[in-house]
Amino acid sequence: MHTFGNVLVAAALAAVLIVLILGVVNMARGGDSRVSQVLMRWRVGLQFLAILIIIGVLFFRR
Repeated sequence: MHTFGNVLVAAALAAVLIVLILGVVNMARGGDSRVSQVLMRWRVGLQFLAILIIIGVLFFRR
C-alpha cells in the first residue's frame, strides 16, 4: 500500500510541475496570455488535488 501511495503522490506532483513549466514557458515566449491563464488555473486545481491525495495517503498510513 505504501508503494501505491508514493506513486500516486509522485504522479500528482509531476502533473503540477508539468503544467507549471508549460505555463512559465508560454509566458516566457510571449505566448497568448489566455493560454497562460488557463494553464495557471489548471495548476491551482492540480495543486488542490495533490494536497487532497497527500492528506488521503497520510490518513490511510496512520
